[in-house]
Amino acid sequence: MSASKIRRVLDCIRGKSYEECLIMLEFMPYRSCEPILNALFSCAANAKNNMGMNKAKLYVSECYADGSATMKRFTPRSQGRPFSIRKRTASITLKMAERED
Repeated sequence: MSASKIRRVLDCIRGKSYEECLIMLEFMPYRSCEPILNALFSCAANAKNNMGMNKAKLYVSECYADGSATMKRFTPRSQGRPFSIRKRTASITLKMAERED
């Protein structure tokens, strides 16, 4: 999936709490929500198990998607000429922190 499609969703969840992000991603109509949801689950589990943070206080402090390797494919077009298709990929980075209450 291209980075621009993922950024559209990441811009909506930036700065939101963990529970709020789960609800938003569950009901958004975009296909990019599924890999972001998996990354969010993983980030929260790492914060709890490795850092000892409380899941109820977590929020998305930083999130971005960078373009990654592009897979190049070819499809035939008129007069037998090849036409290149670029299947873009992206890497998702999520950083979470605890709210100070």
